[in-house]
Amino acid sequence: MRLDKLLANMGYGSRKDVKNILKLKMVSVNNAIIKDGKVHVDTSMDVIQVGEDTVHYQKYIYLMMNKPPGYISATVDHTEKTVIDLLSSGHQNFQPFPVGRLDKDTEGLLLLTNDGEFGHQLTSPKKDVTKVYYAKIDGHVSDEDIERFSKGLTLEDGYQTKPAKLRILVAGKHSEIEVSITEGKYHQVKRMFAAVGKKVTYLKRIKMGLLVLDPSLKKGNYRELTEDELTSISQKNS
Repeated sequence: MRLDKLLANMGYGSRKDVKNILKLKMVSVNNAIIKDGKVHVDTSMDVIQVGEDTVHYQKYIYLMMNKPPGYISATVDHTEKTVIDLLSSGHQNFQPFPVGRLDKDTEGLLLLTNDGEFGHQLTSPKKDVTKVYYAKIDGHVSDEDIERFSKGLTLEDGYQTKPAKLRILVAGKHSEIEVSITEGKYHQVKRMFAAVGKKVTYLKRIKMGLLVLDPSLKKGNYRELTEDELTSISQKNS
């Protein structure tokens, strides 16, 4: 890998910033000062230092975000704010992408990574990864709805959903529920409730596979997955 790309990816600033660091003779490879960012380094063998700091190369990142409303699940958009805008410049340097999507007004658990295989494992329809949502519903959710969800629903465009598990938390004029689905069609939870004559007024994803949204993460905040979290979700969906 080129030295300037490595340093930029590891959070030492933009390519311009890295060029300045190199000019100042702050970068060494195997104890030799290097001023040319085009030099290629072996990240598994070479000892790279910036000043007194040793650079530890990280190829992939795996982030858990508590997505706030108002942001779209995309890497770039010319009119809307994206979830990438919430990341630090250091994490943006890894060029991560959201794993699956949450609607603009939907909150909660969103994974971001630059590991394409990992993302595919979690979003492939063949893997049947369960996503759990908490929702507030305008309308009385009943045992009849539980039964209908369990058999799959026909949406307005004729699409037949896979069976879903519906759990009622509060039943009344305004209900609260948890719903588990293994698909990720456009606006799927909202469309499923529309199919039974009810409207979703608030939606939050709280679980994806074995991964549960960290309750300490405030809206708009994120953190890297722990080794245990990464291992558990990778093993489950391998």
